[in-house]
Amino acid sequence: MEEAFEPTNIIVTGGCGFIGSNFVHHVVREHPKTHVTVLDKLTYAGNPGNIAGLPADRVELVVGDVCDAELLGRVVPGHDAIVHFAAESHNDNSILDPSPFVRTNVEGTYQLLEACRAHDVRYHHVSTDEVYGDLALDDPARFTPESPYRPSSPYSSTKASSDLLVRAWHRTYGVRATISNCSNNYGPYQHVEKFIPRQVTNVLCGVRPKLYGDGANVRDWIHTEDHSRAVWEILTRGRIGETYLIGADGERSNLDVLRAILERMGRSPDDFDWVRDRPGHDRRYAIDWSKLHDELGWEPVHTDFSEGLDQTIAWYADHRDWWEGAKEATEAKYAKQGQ
Repeated sequence: MEEAFEPTNIIVTGGCGFIGSNFVHHVVREHPKTHVTVLDKLTYAGNPGNIAGLPADRVELVVGDVCDAELLGRVVPGHDAIVHFAAESHNDNSILDPSPFVRTNVEGTYQLLEACRAHDVRYHHVSTDEVYGDLALDDPARFTPESPYRPSSPYSSTKASSDLLVRAWHRTYGVRATISNCSNNYGPYQHVEKFIPRQVTNVLCGVRPKLYGDGANVRDWIHTEDHSRAVWEILTRGRIGETYLIGADGERSNLDVLRAILERMGRSPDDFDWVRDRPGHDRRYAIDWSKLHDELGWEPVHTDFSEGLDQTIAWYADHRDWWEGAKEATEAKYAKQGQ
């Protein structure tokens, strides 16, 4: 076990997005000696309201692009770590137009790695289990850090590319880097284009939810607070150059999740419409997170999915002002796709 790293001044890219902002809240709440610089381009998925109210002496927002080498040259010096959440992440968008995914996910990672190399800054790379492709529904196997990369979509292929860059910059240039690949997150501040918030907000708006294909696709769900805790553990105690998978034994089919949402919101479990499947839709994701547990002692806290789902539904019901502005545009885009 390496000596614990105690960062005092970190950059969180994408810190106004869903998972990034939850991580910022976690650091402010649990690690009072750490200052956070949030670097966010504030695209449609980045909302400065996600970090509103956090103490100004602990959190600073820098609006900018991770692809901007000149900006990174000004911002990165003086920090001791970068935690890289910023990414284009929605599969449907990547199918329609892959170009922003290549730029942000590949070029942006390259620029951050170069900045870390130039200024000797530690780097943690937040990635996805989707880089491993998918598993058969009847396959007992789970993804491990040794699983081969078999990305299916433009999104997952750009994340796989970025992972490989991190590994190369560590081996070739000695950049002090770690990688985590996490399963599907849920919780507050998630954009309404994503599966659980879209279904919840549809019900709140009196609209019948929609489900891709046969609904049998399985995702491995984890509460975003557990993800934040895991990232901090890897950043501060993980072995340099290593990859850790983050999961919570939360495998559920999309159909089961949708029916659970409907039932918990007082609707019939069959009160939804079927729509044509997404091209190349992965069948099943499943994470083996034993390395994270065995090496760092981490394990998930939010293990009751029903309880976490109730909390998430309540958050969206209580924060309509947060999502209503984006909802109309999101559904108009889906309508054009017949979804």
